Amino acid sequence: MKGLRRLVFLALLVAIGLGLSIVESMMPLPFIAPGAKLGLSNIVILITLVVFGFKDALTTGVLKSILFALATGSITSLFYSLSGAILSLIAMYLVYKYLSNIFSLVGVSIFGAMAHNFAQVLVASLMMSNIRIFSYLPILQLTSIFTGYFVGLVSGYTVNNLKKSINKIFY
Repeated sequence: MKGLRRLVFLALLVAIGLGLSIVESMMPLPFIAPGAKLGLSNIVILITLVVFGFKDALTTGVLKSILFALATGSITSLFYSLSGAILSLIAMYLVYKYLSNIFSLVGVSIFGAMAHNFAQVLVASLMMSNIRIFSYLPILQLTSIFTGYFVGLVSGYTVNNLKKSINKIFY
């Protein structure tokens, strides 16, 4: 897929990621871990990574984070979102590229979710100058196993169908 079609498809993925982020921010989740989210927009990032590659997934993640901050008016969330998106994408890329013979997309997603939580706790610790925030990390990492599983499962089904559709439409 080249040129304008690719650009339009990636723009749609950014828009879907933004929409999922906005919907998710309005969903109250009765978790043990306050602030924990399902990570629905990470579905889009993982799909973009698998279908289009690292560079496009990075662009999609950064644009989604910036647009979400602009849409919600929360500039502080930009730091959390960007750090989480970038570190989780790096983790998912490394696991997908070098360990895909061991881990399925579910495993890749779980690594991404854990990296995302680590990045956000690190940013919170730096912003508040309080290292004790890391005591919250084990609870978040436990929830990331479940959220990463869900995101990986949805991404796996979507990637399989998307690759078939892209081949029919664009090639």
